[in-house]
Amino acid sequence: MILPLKAAGLIKIRLSLPGVSNNDQPYRFADGSLVKKHMRLTILMTNTDESEFAQQHPKDGEKFTALIQMARPGWTTDVFPVKDGVFPADLSRCDGAMITGSPTSVHCGEAWVDQLQELIRQMVWARVPVFGACFGHQVIALALGGEVGRNPDGWVHGLTENRLEARPDWAVGLPDPVHLYGSHAEQVTRLPEGARVWASGPGCPASGMLIGDSVMTTQHHPEMSPTFIHALTEEMSDLLGPERTAQAFQTLKTRSDQARFAEGLAQFFESAQPKT
Repeated sequence: MILPLKAAGLIKIRLSLPGVSNNDQPYRFADGSLVKKHMRLTILMTNTDESEFAQQHPKDGEKFTALIQMARPGWTTDVFPVKDGVFPADLSRCDGAMITGSPTSVHCGEAWVDQLQELIRQMVWARVPVFGACFGHQVIALALGGEVGRNPDGWVHGLTENRLEARPDWAVGLPDPVHLYGSHAEQVTRLPEGARVWASGPGCPASGMLIGDSVMTTQHHPEMSPTFIHALTEEMSDLLGPERTAQAFQTLKTRSDQARFAEGLAQFFESAQPKT
């Protein structure tokens, strides 16, 4: 359920679990406002892959935790497999949410996808900081009135190049272009009202989306390691076909900007916190 808190005339909420203490000592932004040193994030896991391949690799909860801890080792996470209908029961204390990728389409019609969209609308209304990757990017757009459709040129897979169309404060340290691993057959084809593009790439004009200062998304997979994307490319070779598989492996000779993106992601959550 949503637990609103009135502060400075605004309705704000934080996400967390029962019994979690948020009494960490804060640090100051340059403007004198305060934000906590330690943050606890909720991971809404949407990955439906239960194949033998999936069992041989870390689950998305582990991968997204490792991503944020690459930049902020002391931060903690709580993982909810929303794809199994397991949603947070208490949204009162945690500091933000990350929505993962999934091989499932946002148009699959499953009840959990509808429930997730309703939760997204509540979080956005309440200005809870939310990050979405791949499926997460698409389901946020769909929940808020955007559109998602098939890639015109089929699968995008491998290392992707993304030009910065905007550079919010949290993105100051990102290279331009920023390179991220990607794997998708669908993309956001129309932005929700009020959204803007922060990154775009070949064949994907909205590879990164912003809504206000509390929602940030990418079409790609910053959580994927070089080892995992190589293994995934092998696993998907029949689906991709020999030409696209060869192209993907060629791109993977260069590594992604994972560490720099992780720092930007951490700064996004810090900058999106209610300041005192």
